[in-house]
Amino acid sequence: MQHIFLVGAKSLGAYGGYETFINKLTEYHANNKNLKYHVAVKANGQGASVPDSVVVKEGRYTYHNADCFQIEIPEKLGPAQAIYYDCAALKKSIEIIKQENIQNPIVYIMACRIGPFMKHYYKKIHKLDGTVYLNPDGHEWMRAKWSVPVRKYWKESERMMIKWSDLAICDSINIEKYIHEQYDSKGIHGRNPKTTYIAYGADLTPSVLEDTDSKLVDWYEEKELSKKNYYLVVGRFVPENSFEIMIREFMKSNSKRDFAIITNVNDKFLNELESRLHFSKDKRIKFVGTVYDQELLKKIRENAYAYFHGHTVGGTNPSLIEALGSTDLNLLVNVGFNREVAVDAALYWDREEGKLADLINQVDNKPQEEIKVLGLKAKERVQKAYTWEKICGQYEDVFLKGGN
Repeated sequence: MQHIFLVGAKSLGAYGGYETFINKLTEYHANNKNLKYHVAVKANGQGASVPDSVVVKEGRYTYHNADCFQIEIPEKLGPAQAIYYDCAALKKSIEIIKQENIQNPIVYIMACRIGPFMKHYYKKIHKLDGTVYLNPDGHEWMRAKWSVPVRKYWKESERMMIKWSDLAICDSINIEKYIHEQYDSKGIHGRNPKTTYIAYGADLTPSVLEDTDSKLVDWYEEKELSKKNYYLVVGRFVPENSFEIMIREFMKSNSKRDFAIITNVNDKFLNELESRLHFSKDKRIKFVGTVYDQELLKKIRENAYAYFHGHTVGGTNPSLIEALGSTDLNLLVNVGFNREVAVDAALYWDREEGKLADLINQVDNKPQEEIKVLGLKAKERVQKAYTWEKICGQYEDVFLKGGN
């Protein structure tokens, strides 16, 4: 049996890219006799939660047959919390490997947060005949929210994480290419980093909710929205996700439909946008809060007239694949990551002033048959490349064969 320690997700009850990934991975492999997962989860702090119906005993519980172990986070750590958490999770993983005499474990770390400490943990894990896998995520150092010194830290941390890992599993071909361009000949003893590509998955099953379901009807009533009469975006409210451009361009467009924004509002950024755009005067722009009910969210996607995707940083983005699996008409910012995922199953817009407004005006009265064709293409694309069944099968191969 191959033991795999998963480090980097907040918890299995939370929603996020890594959290969803681990949920699906452990669910698909719950009865796999060749794989045993051990998952680090937060005991407290941001994102900490426990799935329904599990019993926690001495900081551990079983979920999808995976052994989950909780990590206590000291209060008032601020932004350093993520770095502390990953280091504490690795320390605890090493303790469990020793205590339970686990042979040849794989420790799979998600994101490049702890580069300065990586050599230390890499050597400890190798002393126990273990191997270190890394998911490098997107370009954290490019995110606009970080100050220059913090960006420098993320970039250097990424370099050190790539160096001190045995295999980088990239969820985007563009990310894999970037790693080789940046870090070939910079690995241990001047080696090239070893990489492989495994995408992120999406669930293609339609929502179980009907259009008449009271949950949906009540949500529409509360938000003053109606089926096929709104453009939609779902994502973190950060500058690199192009919120300013999408709102500005929608305000310029002639559409009579609404623009529904599902996000966790950051007041500082919201106030900045309001002072620049004065969007509160446009009744079509609607910040509608967050939606954690996954069936409801899926139905809201299915019923959207079109979906905007403005992410400019990162690899294969979960919300994009989910949109392709649910929404017929997808309008994506024109960057390599998005073209790699959607190919010809979406329409693309550039970030220059006026470009997106023009596209909105073009598609606002697009014939239904043309929208349907794009929707079918999008679902075929997800079915071909991004089903969880396929992704989990590829992970099984990598975990059992070492990425060869």
